[in-house]
Parts: sequence; C-alpha cells; structure tokens
Amino acid sequence: METLRRILPALLIAAAILAAWELYCVRAGVSPLLLPAPSDVARALVANRGEIAGHALSTASVTALGFSVSVAFAFLASVALHFVPPLERGLMPLFVVSQTVPLIALAPLMILWFGFGLLPKMLLVVLVTFFPMLVSLLSGYARAAQDHLDLLASMGAGKVALFRRVYLPSARAAFFAGLRISGTYAIVAAIFAEYAGARRGIGIFILSAKNNFRADLVLAAVVVSSVLTLGLLGVVRLIEWLSDRRRGHHAPR
Repeated sequence: METLRRILPALLIAAAILAAWELYCVRAGVSPLLLPAPSDVARALVANRGEIAGHALSTASVTALGFSVSVAFAFLASVALHFVPPLERGLMPLFVVSQTVPLIALAPLMILWFGFGLLPKMLLVVLVTFFPMLVSLLSGYARAAQDHLDLLASMGAGKVALFRRVYLPSARAAFFAGLRISGTYAIVAAIFAEYAGARRGIGIFILSAKNNFRADLVLAAVVVSSVLTLGLLGVVRLIEWLSDRRRGHHAPR
C-alpha cells in the first residue's frame, strides 16, 4: 500500500498525458505518420510483439553483461584509488575527461575497432555507466566516521580491516545511489551502440522503423526501452531491499 501511494501521483500524471495525447490526435486529425496516438502505438506493439521481444532480449543481454562488468570495474577501481591516493590524483582527471566524449563519436569508433559483435556494445555500456558508480563509491568512502576509524585503529586494525569494517559500510548507500543513476543510462548506451552498428537490438529495430516511416513502431520501441530501464532499476531496488533485510537480520539485538 505504501508503494502504491508513492507511485500513484506519477501514474495519474502519466494517464492524464496519454489521455490528452490521444484526444489531441483524434480531434486534430493528425496523421499517424507524423504523430501516432497512444492507441496506435499500443496496437503496433501488440502486432509486432514477437519481433520486438527478440530485439529487446538482445539489448537486455548486452546491457546486463556490460552493466555487470561496469559494476565490478567501478568497485575494483574505487578500491585501488582509495588505497593509493596518488593513483586517484592521476587517474580521476582522465576518468572525468572520458565522460566529456560524446556517444555519437564513441559508438562508431567502437564498431570500427571491434566490429559488430558483443564487445563494442558492452564496452560502450561500461564507459557510460562506470563513472557515476566510481564517484559514488569514493564519496561514500570519504563519509566514513572518523571516530570509528580511530577506535578500530587504536585496537590494531590494519588498512584492510578498516576498509572492510568502516569504509565499505559507509559507502553502501552511495553505491546503490550510483547504481540507480548508472542504470538509467545503461539501456540508452546499449541502444545507441546498436544504432551505430549491430545485427540485432532495439537500436536496429528503431533504425529500421525510422527508415520505413513507421513512427508508431519507433514509439513502441521507446516504450520497450523505458520498460527495460525500469526493469533494471527494479532489480537494483530488489538487491538493495534484500541487502537491507540481510543487514537487519544480522544486526545485533
């Protein structure tokens, strides 16, 4: 019930927008080639559900693999930068610069260097998503309670023990925040990589629909990409919830 109360305003606003969109298309007589009504998009989605599902599965697979690699890479990089401060001073500017390169330039280069297989799409997802997680983890480490550090250090705890017992728990909330931020970009990065060059995926479906002047199919693909993104964020929320329950179960009473 609490979850329903939180999402109800968004659902009502979305329903109002869709109703106004549908009404405008019907009353104004807008050509479906220019602006299909939500009902036209829904019909196109149902009529082409098999083909769209195949492309969506390809995009979801690429995203899942790339995002998993990105999470692992961001965590390992954060550990390295935390334990070796000169490394952070040397590499962080390069990481920041990497985020200024536009996707429209990166995607064709990835295809040119690595072909049309899985690797270029996965790498693009990694490049787009790892930086928010890295920054979130490092900011979480920086918020570690100094009194806890001093207490454990006075008891003879080494750097590894301090990291595991103080720094890592203090970064937990920031880590999940970084996951949610990165998750919103992961599907988009995969679709953009497919759009630049691939054999299957939502990006290829959008390109084909655009070339055939099927605005309804383009918008249907947009709906599917939004659902995939929400699904990924839902998985992140579920992992965070399970982590909360586990922490509560093991918490001292």
